[in-house]
Amino acid sequence: MLSALDRRFTVAPPGYSRWLIPPAALAIHLCIGQVYATSVYKNSLIAHFDASQTAIGVIFSIAIVMLGLSAAVAGTWVERNGPRKAMFVSACFWAMGFLVGAVGIAAGQLWLLYLGYGVLGGIGLGIGYISPVSTLIKWFPDRPGLATGLAIMGFGGGAMVASPLSRQLLSLFDPGYNPGNAGSTASGSALVWLFVTLGIGYFVIMMFGVANVRVPAADWRPAGFDPARATAKPMVTTASVSAANAVRTRQFWLLWVVLFCNVTAGIGILEQASPMIQDFFREGGVSAVSVAAAGGFVGLLSLFNMGGRFVWSSASDLIGRKPVYMVYLGVGMVLYLLLALFGQVATALFVLLACVILSFYGGGFATMPAYLRDLFGTFQVGAIHGRLLTAWSAAGVAGPLIVNGFLDAKGEPGTLTAAGYRPALLTMVVVLAVGFVANLLVRPVPERFHEPASVAPEGVEGGMAR
Repeated sequence: MLSALDRRFTVAPPGYSRWLIPPAALAIHLCIGQVYATSVYKNSLIAHFDASQTAIGVIFSIAIVMLGLSAAVAGTWVERNGPRKAMFVSACFWAMGFLVGAVGIAAGQLWLLYLGYGVLGGIGLGIGYISPVSTLIKWFPDRPGLATGLAIMGFGGGAMVASPLSRQLLSLFDPGYNPGNAGSTASGSALVWLFVTLGIGYFVIMMFGVANVRVPAADWRPAGFDPARATAKPMVTTASVSAANAVRTRQFWLLWVVLFCNVTAGIGILEQASPMIQDFFREGGVSAVSVAAAGGFVGLLSLFNMGGRFVWSSASDLIGRKPVYMVYLGVGMVLYLLLALFGQVATALFVLLACVILSFYGGGFATMPAYLRDLFGTFQVGAIHGRLLTAWSAAGVAGPLIVNGFLDAKGEPGTLTAAGYRPALLTMVVVLAVGFVANLLVRPVPERFHEPASVAPEGVEGGMAR
């Protein structure tokens, strides 16, 4: 039965519509995008384990670290074995992460939650994240920014589904839990059943993507597509660079810094989103923003995160990858400064600034695979992308540690105000400035790193099987 997962059984027949592939990719990314909804039940985990914000935030950081590491290590395996097998493995690890995490919550063992949701779930995140990306780039060589936006926007939108779903499930499993009460936390048994339900449910949905994904035949091209015209744009190569050579280039490491800075600036805030909006508008120990409204804010951020991945990456097909990253990082600096200094003035202003920031954050993820394709070609772009995601791993540690470190120094959860967030937000302005400079320094890859002309551009079966 497992042989049905092999690449040779997933090659699309003649006449197969490439527009059937995005739903398969979304089935994976919408599920693993749940990692962005951890802030909804973060305070319940803090209360259950009697732990600090940093100790619980480490769960999220471990998952993101393992995402990057597994994507880097398994990148060539994913290319060689195809998206169907990779998606299946991702679903198994992702579901297993929830189930082991549930055991950890039930036993009161935080390390099991680290192992389950963090390590095992993180492996599922990494393999699932990259498995549809290179496939969609091959299906959409005429619009790589659109393709990566289609693949990755589901990851940003995962929390939009998971946030309200988690609140409703917690209310179902614990009648004493009131999502509208800022001081209400769910019981340990409710958290256990939440993890079990999500693990099983996500596995079933991900199987839809496994069953429906296809790869194009080696000689397939979209109607009317002229590769010569596509590669005539600035910063777009006609050559191929292997994953092994890519990591030896200055361009790879500059993009590593760009991604690290863009993610660090967004991920720390996103992980803290639900309590953050409550704290910004807290006076006399009471927040003007309810828990339910904060959950809605998480969902809104998820919507902009998802929309930014599609809109900004599609725009990069017109204006170029380097200019659009100048927008992400340059305008992002201004928005973070405004959020730090004036975010507490009005709820509408806070929400507007945060939403635009998160659209840049999501856009940065979706545009990066197309940026890599422009600089290194399609030869092993999936494997190169996997290696670059180690920047996400590093940012997954740096971002939450910066934010949670400042917050732990300022006070206990439920007592913080906007002033407690200001040092972290100003630090993110500096981080974005570093990324802005790194992006300015990106240039085309020197010819000495190019593969010989005899190497096939698609190169998966030929180049990687050698």
